[in-house]
Amino acid sequence: GGAMTDPKGDRSKGPSEQDDPDLFTRIVDSDEKGVYVSGAKAHQTGCINSHWIILMPTIRLTQNDKEYAIVGVIPADVKGLTYIYGRQSCDTRVMEGGGDIDLGNAKFGGQEAMMILDRVFIPWDKLFMNGEFEFASMLVERFTCYHRRSYVCKTGLGDVLIGAAATIADYNGVPNVSHIKDKIIEMTHLNETIFAAGIASSHQGHKMKSGVYLNDDMLAQVCKHNVTRFPYEISRLAQDIAGGLMVTLPSEKDFRHPEAGPM
Repeated sequence: GGAMTDPKGDRSKGPSEQDDPDLFTRIVDSDEKGVYVSGAKAHQTGCINSHWIILMPTIRLTQNDKEYAIVGVIPADVKGLTYIYGRQSCDTRVMEGGGDIDLGNAKFGGQEAMMILDRVFIPWDKLFMNGEFEFASMLVERFTCYHRRSYVCKTGLGDVLIGAAATIADYNGVPNVSHIKDKIIEMTHLNETIFAAGIASSHQGHKMKSGVYLNDDMLAQVCKHNVTRFPYEISRLAQDIAGGLMVTLPSEKDFRHPEAGPM
């Protein structure tokens, strides 16, 4: 798991200027075996599914922020690390016996968490940045270049949603109505535009001195920018095609209820 995002606090101030020093992850102590870090990481997608967590800076750093210039690897179950599990809007339905319809990928769904670090130990051989603040911005730029290109994964969700919208149109008997077809075409256009930017970013990648390939930065940013806009329009169109059932449908528990279900 790549742990880059810190809580940050007052965004107009750097890490060393915050009232609470734990708003950015930092080295708090060291000995002959390694260093100890405290702080927090937010929005950590998939962290509980990971074996290892790599801690990284989240913004450009200055000389005053040297203790925050840290890249280190820790086991996901290391001593001193607490996970605060994120909530989803309908996550309690898993406890209501609705595991087939309401929950999507019920057994292997994603999750996010906040990670709180309290003097977490990192041995010297697992520490890759230790005060070299001048490289922090480069690291952030390269990480986000890969990460923002990876947002092409959202198009998989888009494919499912487009298919569902088309199926609902079939159920409603309107698959050949012109405005329905136009909406499905627009959904497909938006989804494939996201996909195209991600693929193009990889295709335009270049080889660096280390031998590692870095994808095209500009196209990666475009991919991310598309993801901040297009999925919401795709969802709006899907809701428009589906009608009121999308938001007022009874739950799976109700469908399986001995009295309400048959009705």
